Amino acid sequence: MTQTAESLSIIDNELSKRHIDLDPAGYFIIYLDREAGLICAKHFTNVIDDRGLAVDPDTGKVIPAKAKVERNHSTIFTGRTAKELCVKLFEETQPCPVTMLDHAAYLGREFVRAELALISGADYIQD
Repeated sequence: MTQTAESLSIIDNELSKRHIDLDPAGYFIIYLDREAGLICAKHFTNVIDDRGLAVDPDTGKVIPAKAKVERNHSTIFTGRTAKELCVKLFEETQPCPVTMLDHAAYLGREFVRAELALISGADYIQD
């Protein structure tokens, strides 16, 4: 069966709706610095409460998934390619700021999407 970009997009959009457990080591906001030619990933720490929600470790308040939140990142990771960024994050940083394999796989996918957007000039919006 031949896949089209549209049929593959439908699969990915459906998969994006699934439940995922949050990484207790924190989360990342990924964006492009086009002027510097970099993929950037700001790491934010969090704590997972007994309901499975991410909360700010300083305030104890729930971190909303879809609202703008003013928090300070703990670290910023940058790379010119997805691979370079993954090496910095997963191989060179100790302790690794990612503790769950599904979170690592997600970040790898997002870094590749960001790299493609950087190369093509397309917009990048984190999934």
